[in-house]
Amino acid sequence: MKAVVYKEPFSVAVEEVDKPSIQHPNDVLVRVSSTAICGSDLHMYEGRTAAEPGIVFGHENMGIIEEVGQGVTSLKEGDRVVMPFNVACGFCTNCVEGFTGYCLTVNPGFPGGAYGYVAMGPWKGGQAEYLRVPYADFNCLKLPPGQEHETDFILLADIFPTGYHGCELAQVRPGESVAVYGAGPVGLMAAYSALLRGAKKVFSVDRVPERLQKAEEIGAVPINFAEGDPAEQIKEQTQGVGTDKGVDAVGYQATAHGADHEEPATVLNSLVATVRATGALGVPGLYVPSDPGGPDEQAKHGMLLVAIGKLFEKGLRMGTGQCNVKRYNRYLRDMIIEGRAKPSFVVSHELPLDQAASAYDKFDKRIEGYTKVVLHP
Repeated sequence: MKAVVYKEPFSVAVEEVDKPSIQHPNDVLVRVSSTAICGSDLHMYEGRTAAEPGIVFGHENMGIIEEVGQGVTSLKEGDRVVMPFNVACGFCTNCVEGFTGYCLTVNPGFPGGAYGYVAMGPWKGGQAEYLRVPYADFNCLKLPPGQEHETDFILLADIFPTGYHGCELAQVRPGESVAVYGAGPVGLMAAYSALLRGAKKVFSVDRVPERLQKAEEIGAVPINFAEGDPAEQIKEQTQGVGTDKGVDAVGYQATAHGADHEEPATVLNSLVATVRATGALGVPGLYVPSDPGGPDEQAKHGMLLVAIGKLFEKGLRMGTGQCNVKRYNRYLRDMIIEGRAKPSFVVSHELPLDQAASAYDKFDKRIEGYTKVVLHP
């Protein structure tokens, strides 16, 4: 089958690889209909992880079940499904408590597994024609048959739940103001989710005009940090108080106002300055314990200079960590079906799988309006 294979930094190729097969009675084999490129894939693509050449990318996947293992009870051939990027068993302590992003079974020695991602277990990615899904009764979310809402439903694999998760970590409530740093796909989903949860005003911070335009189109207030300190810009629009809540949808590859180089802690510190005393921060943006491309020796080991003193002084709360997709995907699916949510506004390009190399290059360079790419094998 054809699949997107990592070659070296800034290089992927669509190559022939072995087609997956049923290996356990609780597996299903999915013929992939849509698979998305994620900003997290760019960390591997850019050589900022320990990813080895040959890894098949792709953790945002949906499609049609083609084969069903003998132990699967709730699914059948022909079902249309979308899978959380988290691979989870459903029965370990963390899964039972709802922390499916930190499954203790699927990646021995490490809490959490994912498709097609370095250090997240042996699970091949779905930027391919077929995908093997383990613990399928637990990991597959059934969708209505047909092709309706295809580009909405694919976002249930990761970025829509992850954006919503950022708001959940920050405990965003109706009537509150929220600052979302980053207007990439997850940032836009976080801003959208804050509005869905009833926020009175949402600020979206970025410097890419196309992204800020998207944010404005959904009702957020765009803040271009290239034009001035974002915390000060937001305070000017909140009577000097700041927002009730804040979301970091950027992570460690962040750039500060007035700088042309990475400052990994800048978004965290900007949020500490932006959010009012006793507010809360949600941090779904990725931070890693090892970053070979970090700008200094501390950053290379995940050690960042965060304004912990000011955070403590202001009594701020902070929630962190990757999304437990199964906490949210069923509810968000039903909102899509009922017409209450349409996250596909973030999708900028739909392309065949064989154009993946070009799509990675353009998405990484943030050119030609590339905000979110969906590939169709």
